[in-house]
Amino acid sequence: MTARLSDAQLPPLDSSIPPWPGHQVRVGAADLFVRDTPSEAENAEPALCVHGLGGASTNWTDFAALLAPRLSIQSIDLPGFGRSGPAPGRDYSIAAHTRTVIRYLEQSGRGPVHLFGNSMGGVISILIAAGRPDLVRTLTLTSPAVPDLRPRRLGTDPLLAVALLPGTAGLIRRRIGRYPADARAWSVIKLCFADPSRVPPNRLAEAVEEIEMRDGMGWSTDALLRSLRGLVRSYLAPRRRGLWTRMAAITAPTLVVWGDRDRLVDVALAPRVARTIPDARLLVVNNVGHVAQLEDPLTTARAALALLEDDVARRVDRPAGEGVGR
Repeated sequence: MTARLSDAQLPPLDSSIPPWPGHQVRVGAADLFVRDTPSEAENAEPALCVHGLGGASTNWTDFAALLAPRLSIQSIDLPGFGRSGPAPGRDYSIAAHTRTVIRYLEQSGRGPVHLFGNSMGGVISILIAAGRPDLVRTLTLTSPAVPDLRPRRLGTDPLLAVALLPGTAGLIRRRIGRYPADARAWSVIKLCFADPSRVPPNRLAEAVEEIEMRDGMGWSTDALLRSLRGLVRSYLAPRRRGLWTRMAAITAPTLVVWGDRDRLVDVALAPRVARTIPDARLLVVNNVGHVAQLEDPLTTARAALALLEDDVARRVDRPAGEGVGR
């Protein structure tokens, strides 16, 4: 099903706003940082945003602002990323990240939420929606890092191949440390955006500040490498427990968003994801890369809002007592 865009009025896109304020939350043995985007609507429904590998809760600033009139949005820093502390036991597997987000949702009492996930955060969101439908009202996936082990994907970056080997953290850290924070920020932007010139100067400055902050955290490289390895390991799960099988179990209405110039996760996978999830719609955004919520927040927000509108209409028409999460 092709996604539609809502024609409802949204706030003007204002990229001058700073990242939303946040607070520390203790979840089990993990110290998480969670940002809050307030909503003036009395009936605002809860939402949670989950970033990708190497990202942070700041990846959702503009997108969250556009949907704030409708949703009460929180954006989480996964363990080891952003302003969160390291993962307990250095467990950065996808299963561990998923358990942490589930525990946060249970502890906060905010579910069922409208769940948004990008890249690795999309994989985590898929597993939450499949395993805990009671916690998810709708699901929006932006370039989810679904399994794609074709040699052309893994063989394009020698540093990626090295990063997948155990015991290479020191080498990677030294190589990364050769470059100043602004060069590293620009390198990530060029990889993730189809058109890096779309990044406002203040957002670039925020990315540099984020890198400089994480340079002072002894666990940052460890979190990145172990999460990368955990993501790739999750691709090797037996078929009955694999991600494609789990996708087929999702019951929440789902939106799949993909940039047609995604260099990290092939857009050719987008139709398969949308077909595999039973109640999914697909939007492929032209001239956009891996982070559509950052590069084109307005189009992504309009598609997400259309999903929410249709979900409300569905709930009104649904017979009383029918299952939560649909």
